[in-house]
Amino acid sequence: MNIKYLDHVNLRTHRLDELKTFYREVLGFREGARPEFSFGGAWLYCGDRPVVHLVAVSEAPDPPKKLSLEHFAFAAEGLAEFLDHLRRHGVAYRIGIAPGFGIRQVNFHDPDGNRLHVDFAPEEEADLGSFQP
Repeated sequence: MNIKYLDHVNLRTHRLDELKTFYREVLGFREGARPEFSFGGAWLYCGDRPVVHLVAVSEAPDPPKKLSLEHFAFAAEGLAEFLDHLRRHGVAYRIGIAPGFGIRQVNFHDPDGNRLHVDFAPEEEADLGSFQP
């Protein structure tokens, strides 16, 4: 067996439209083809891959007593432009630098409170401060 890559993240939400808008407008994903499941939801694509699967639920999911998934992440280019984009959309963020690797990690939350970050190569330059709208 040879695992090739992480295929997708599946998020349950009672705010389907809000999350679809967030992932489209903030991360540039597009809604695309999805199997005709018996429940509502959406698949959001990064390029030709459906990387975020949303499942519609009628009430906010009860948080588990001990959360196992701490965050999920994407890699990108264009750090300065991305930070400007987050500020224009009023998305609070903070930046961390991975010790010994120099990777710039832009940390933020989606409307349901899921933490994610977008990683940029060490050589990408930008004002590395945080932003609170």
